Amino acid sequence: MLKNDQISQIVNGKRVIVKKPELLAPAGNLEKLKVAVHYGADAVFIGGQEYGLRSNADNFTLEEMAEGVQFANKYGAKIYVTTNIYAHNENIPGLEEYLQGLEEAGVHGIIVADPLIIETARRVAPKLEVHLSTQQSLANWKAVQFWKEEGLERVVLARETSAEEIREIKEKVDIEIETFIHGAMCIAYSGRCVLSNHMTARDSNRGGCCQSCRWDYDLYKLDGSQEIALFDENDDPFAMSPKDLNLIQSIPKMIELGIDSLKIEGRMKSIHYVATVVSVYRKVIDAYCADPDHFVIQKEWLDELDKCANRDTAPAFFEGVPGYKEQMFGVHGKKTTYDFAGFVLDYDRDTKMVTLQQRNFFKSGDVVEFFGPEIDNFTQVVGTIWDEDGNEIDAARHPLQIVKFKVEKDVFPYNMMRKER
Repeated sequence: MLKNDQISQIVNGKRVIVKKPELLAPAGNLEKLKVAVHYGADAVFIGGQEYGLRSNADNFTLEEMAEGVQFANKYGAKIYVTTNIYAHNENIPGLEEYLQGLEEAGVHGIIVADPLIIETARRVAPKLEVHLSTQQSLANWKAVQFWKEEGLERVVLARETSAEEIREIKEKVDIEIETFIHGAMCIAYSGRCVLSNHMTARDSNRGGCCQSCRWDYDLYKLDGSQEIALFDENDDPFAMSPKDLNLIQSIPKMIELGIDSLKIEGRMKSIHYVATVVSVYRKVIDAYCADPDHFVIQKEWLDELDKCANRDTAPAFFEGVPGYKEQMFGVHGKKTTYDFAGFVLDYDRDTKMVTLQQRNFFKSGDVVEFFGPEIDNFTQVVGTIWDEDGNEIDAARHPLQIVKFKVEKDVFPYNMMRKER
């Protein structure tokens, strides 16, 4: 390890981790940003209206970014903005003003792939940290050294980088390393696929990926001018997608490698997904750092992740080159067995009455589960429900409906309620 990269030390006769990695969470809008921070993220990455790779996310105006920064500052969290498109000529006008706007909003840093945007940020918005995007597919220490010499503070490694490659990078280059731990995997080197462009004229490198690799396909071989089917009518459709990334079991190894930031993917995911995944990884990181020599992965953490998963997962490249079992052929994976049912707005300890915003249908008699950073998960049966005008109702049917009912244990704003399907 480099001189500034001490990972652990002995405190009162026990080894503890002194270099705790940043937990970096996604947020596609202001509500998700606040949830991510509240559930334990040390930093959040977001996208603006331009120059990012998630054009279908809600994304942030500069005013919303400023509000998000103010909220994050209260918790000591940082905000990074993705400006990681590969720019075409038409993207150049307005770039300087946009980067200056990010700096004025108080954003901590930007995540960039294109040297044009890097150079422009250095010149017109020097207070912004510049982090190299995974779009550059960095996987060797020489390339990392190049970007350090260009003045970057952090590099986001390619998802295809192995643990041993990361070890060598950390040993040879004194720069912050960020790597993905959870979320979608690209069938190509991230963002370098042209299937979307070819099939739908939506540019993957400018935020338009239509996820062509997740579509169903029939397989043929070409024999001269004749197409010969390689499938039967009863076969499952073929998909070329990899399983989603899940490195919860590898977090101890990643911490011991000295990785600086552990990144969750998913700016287009729901607040239920963001809250669940962030809270689980927060618990894993904190537990390992507090007592690494006696750390054990808890089954309840693994079960919790499954409550928001909608595709099968695998450790991907970190633990070695993926094989057949890490791909998805013929099926699209499992669906979560839980629905996000409600978002806690308020709780009255005297009356034990929760005020909750409905996010999916639920009714009296349903068994529901509450979770949040201030509480241990618990279940209860929903009793009598009242609407916000005090009328008794048998179910919360309407999207975002405000309802009340009794909850025997304390809950807090930003806690969530889910129910099993």
